[in-house]
Amino acid sequence: MPVPRGCISEGRISHVSNFPKTLNSALIWLARITLAVLVIVSLAPLVNTGYWVVRLCDFPRVQLLFLLLVPTLATVAHAWGACGFRREHWILGGGILAAACWQAAHVLPFTPLWPQELADASEQKNLRLMVANIKYSNTQFDEVSQVIQQQDPDLLLLIEINQKWKSELDPLRQAYPHHVEVIRDEGLGLALWSKLPILNEEVKYLVSKLRPSIFATLALPDGKTVQVAGLHPTPPGLKDDTPGGRRDSRVRDAELVLVAQEVQADADATWLVTGDFNDVAWSHTTRLFKRLSGLGDPRVGRALLTTYHADYPPLRYPIDHVFLSQGSTVGKFQRVRLPGSDHFAVLAEFHVAGNAVPETASSEDEVEAKEIVEEGEQDAQQRNIEADSKDTDGDDR
Repeated sequence: MPVPRGCISEGRISHVSNFPKTLNSALIWLARITLAVLVIVSLAPLVNTGYWVVRLCDFPRVQLLFLLLVPTLATVAHAWGACGFRREHWILGGGILAAACWQAAHVLPFTPLWPQELADASEQKNLRLMVANIKYSNTQFDEVSQVIQQQDPDLLLLIEINQKWKSELDPLRQAYPHHVEVIRDEGLGLALWSKLPILNEEVKYLVSKLRPSIFATLALPDGKTVQVAGLHPTPPGLKDDTPGGRRDSRVRDAELVLVAQEVQADADATWLVTGDFNDVAWSHTTRLFKRLSGLGDPRVGRALLTTYHADYPPLRYPIDHVFLSQGSTVGKFQRVRLPGSDHFAVLAEFHVAGNAVPETASSEDEVEAKEIVEEGEQDAQQRNIEADSKDTDGDDR
C-alpha cells in the first residue's frame, strides 16, 4: 500500500495521521458498526423462528453484498489515513471477506456461473406459461391485458385477481376456455386460465382459509399430462386484523411444505408448481421445498430474475417462482413488466417432461417438514384463520 505523503517524516514513516483525528475515528467506527450490523442481518435467518423480522433478513442477500462496500471503503480509508494497515484493519478485512463469501454462496447458484438444474430445451416446447401478480389495487386494466395478449401464454396464472379485474379482463378471458378461479378482494384472489384442456381441478385451502391454492391436471399438445399447482401464500410481515398483528412466516412455510408433500405423494407424475411464494429462491424454506418435492428451479444456472419490487430496482427480490419436474427443459425464461403492478410477470417456455425425484429429501428434512406444518397450523388456529381439512372447492366455468 502506498504510504501517504503526510505520513513521511525525514525519510521515515511517521505515526502522524494523514486525516484529522476526528475523521479517522469516524471512519474506523463506521467500518466496525456497519460490518457488525451486516453480519447480524446476514446470520439472523439461521435462527429457528418464524418471526417476520428475522425471516425478512433472508431477502436482501444481493443488497447486503453491495453494502459490504461501506465497511470496505471505510477500512481502506482509515488505513490510508493511519499511515498503513494495522492489526484491526486485517481483522475487519477478514470479516468483510467472510461476509461476502457467505452472501455470494446464496446468490451465485442463480447466475450463469453455476450448472443448470434444468437443461436448455433442444426439442419443441410444449407449454408457454405466464405468472402474473397483477396487484389488486392496480387500475391499468387495458395495459395489462395488452401485455398478456402480446405474450400469448398457453397457461396463465393470475394472482390478486378480484371481481373488478375479472370483469375488465373478460375479453382476454374468452381466449382461455378453461378456468379455475377463486375471485377475492384484498389480494387473495387466484385464477388459472388455460388454452389447453384441464382434465381435473381442485382448489385447496392448505393452512389458511384465506389463501387458496389451485391444483389442476393439464393436457399437453403432445398427449402428456402435467400436474399444475398455483399458489400465493401469506407474506411475512403482512399487517392484518387477525390476532397477533403482523404475520410471521409459519403459515407461509407450512403451505410450501404441504405443496411439496403433494408432489411427493404423486411423484410419478410430471409437475409444475408456480406462483408468488413470498419467499426468495435461496431461503431455507424454499430449498427445503425443493428437496422435499424433488423439483428443479430454472433460475439455477441462468439468472436471478428478480420480480419484486418492480418500481424500486435496488430493492428487488426473486419471489415469483416456477418449479418443474426433473427431465423438463427450458426455452424462454424471462420477466415481463406489468403496467401498474409491483411485480414483474414471469414468462417461460418449457418442454415439460419427466417426474419429481423426492429421494433428495433426508430423514432430517422430513422431521423438519412435519414440525413446520404443525407450527403453521397452530399459528393459523391462534389467528382464527385455520382451514378446514375438507375445505376444498373449484370453479371451472
